[in-house]
Amino acid sequence: MPQDWSRTTVAVTGGASGIGEASAREFARLGATVAVIDRDIARGERVAAEASASGTARFFAADVSNSAEVEAAVGLIQRTFGPITVLAHSAGIQRYGTATTTSEQLWNEVLAVNLTSAFLMSRHVLPGMIEAGGGAIIHVGSVQSVGAVGNSAAYVTSKHALLGLARSIALDFARSGVRCYCVCPGAIDTPMLRASSALDANPAAVLRACERLHLFKRLGQPEEVARVIAFLASSDASFMTGTAVMVDGGCMVPIGGDAFNEEGTGQMLKRG
Repeated sequence: MPQDWSRTTVAVTGGASGIGEASAREFARLGATVAVIDRDIARGERVAAEASASGTARFFAADVSNSAEVEAAVGLIQRTFGPITVLAHSAGIQRYGTATTTSEQLWNEVLAVNLTSAFLMSRHVLPGMIEAGGGAIIHVGSVQSVGAVGNSAAYVTSKHALLGLARSIALDFARSGVRCYCVCPGAIDTPMLRASSALDANPAAVLRACERLHLFKRLGQPEEVARVIAFLASSDASFMTGTAVMVDGGCMVPIGGDAFNEEGTGQMLKRG
């Protein structure tokens, strides 16, 4: 039987672009009431307005790395729509540097936006969610929640920690009816990926390399991740919690990555 989403209030952070935007649109399409949260007011209002064409959506401005703004936004959403029973936390940034080249300021920025924001949103959403009888929290991590790429010390650390936070919430609040997950996408065609590739002298080559990471030889689409997030938020995922859910086009399957496999090194035991 199809799920009735009409009494579900979903908060989507990072809802102005990328996976967050796709998630907001997907939940609105399903019939949920969607609170689109972002610090980009112009884009956030546009997403909410467009999502409203197929459902109920409203924009709420907040910097989710700021405790006071999170508390105010969650309070306003709850006064407007009732308790939040699904949190899809997609807010995040990418910055580059090793453990020696990353400044303390950059480190703090990445951890605040990618990790502290997830803690703050969860902390303020959980009481109402528990009072309502339970719900689901989905943190958008990365394949870098379970692996790493170079020159990304702060980002890798933040995404690993998101998985730990998801498991901690799952463990502590299961008996309150709360499920929690960490979705781990591969390279997804988002504005953040495009901006990161633009830092290179040859952005097209970077995107091609990202495509080659995956067994399907293409970038993932935000909508493909959003559909997994919606599944995890639904009653169909009622016996899942505390897990890393890979939406990575198979990129974490070959030892050494698929480029390693393609070049033949990963096929050492293959006989001609």
